[in-house]
Amino acid sequence: MAYDRDLTFVYRNPTKIAFGENTVKETGIEVSELNCSKAFLLTDKGVIEAGLAEQVEKALGRKHVGTYDGCIQDSGFHIVNEAAGLARKAGADCLVSVGGGSVIDTAKGTAILLKSGGQLHDYLGFQMLSEPQAPHIAIPTTAGTGSEVTNVAVVKDWDRNQKQLIGSNYIFPDTAILDPLLTAGLPPMLTATTGMDAMTHAVEAIADMPANPIADAMGLQAIRLILEYLPVCVEKGDDLLARGQQQIAATIAGVSFANSQVGIVHAIAHTLGGLFKVPHGLGNSIILPHSIMYNLDEAADRYALIARGMGLEVEGKSDEEAAEMAANAIWDLTKKLGIPQKLSEVGVPEDGLEKVADVALSDGSIVYNAKPIFETSEILGILQKAY
Repeated sequence: MAYDRDLTFVYRNPTKIAFGENTVKETGIEVSELNCSKAFLLTDKGVIEAGLAEQVEKALGRKHVGTYDGCIQDSGFHIVNEAAGLARKAGADCLVSVGGGSVIDTAKGTAILLKSGGQLHDYLGFQMLSEPQAPHIAIPTTAGTGSEVTNVAVVKDWDRNQKQLIGSNYIFPDTAILDPLLTAGLPPMLTATTGMDAMTHAVEAIADMPANPIADAMGLQAIRLILEYLPVCVEKGDDLLARGQQQIAATIAGVSFANSQVGIVHAIAHTLGGLFKVPHGLGNSIILPHSIMYNLDEAADRYALIARGMGLEVEGKSDEEAAEMAANAIWDLTKKLGIPQKLSEVGVPEDGLEKVADVALSDGSIVYNAKPIFETSEILGILQKAY
């Protein structure tokens, strides 16, 4: 899957990124820079209990007009609709999200409704918007999703028990504030699994069909940073240098996949989360190396590029051999981090695999996979190997 001579692509990275310790204190300044004065904060109860939302509220001062803390893992349409109603009632002219990927995605959906009205169901799919939505400042408290710099929101339809995608170039957050101090208290396992979410973004972005040289560069740097700093974050959570570098890795992995998409790993992980509440990063971590082996015959050269980026000794190896080395390196990393290796260890019933395969086949991410997938049986084969 080398680049063709007639390669064409569009690369977008519109989000302003502010990085550094205590940058969260500049949230009010960032609101003013967006020509806004009434900021509505979206977060979850865990972030509230950790005192992180309070820091943002203090930084906003009089610009703070309200807080919604009802965001949950696998945020739902009903939550977005509720948050948008409260933000509108508060007279908000911008949103500030403080939390992980679900919180940030909730804010993306809220930004749509605050500007365009209606219900979130009205905007499912890709490029359904025709103008910029309400201004949004994203402040991640995990270092994995990259949602602070992407144009996609994943929100669960709880009635159908299925995650849905909204993708539009008008839902990129305007500003991302990366403050390592906000991730220092993240527990080791959550640090590990969210970190592997970022790894998956980088690997899939490089291997998927829409890959391009700029996104490759971002993805490769993200992989290098994750390999070096994620184990440190897990072992020594208060190492702010490592925390900061992992934040940067997650963000540039997000920039990478925002421009070249994700594939089969995310299609499966979305479905595992929707059906069996498997945390997104954990599902990605388990499936990622199996996806490399599945895609080997179509994208060995791309995975060989990743192997070289990992610093593996691939001199004299075929692309296929180098790709297998990359898969094994990912397995070794997840074992070192203490992450479960099999779906059977995370509450997925064996008799549920066929349902996962069936639903994953209709996930929007699958169309970008390095290897075209047309049959449920192909996905089931991956799941059985991962079980």
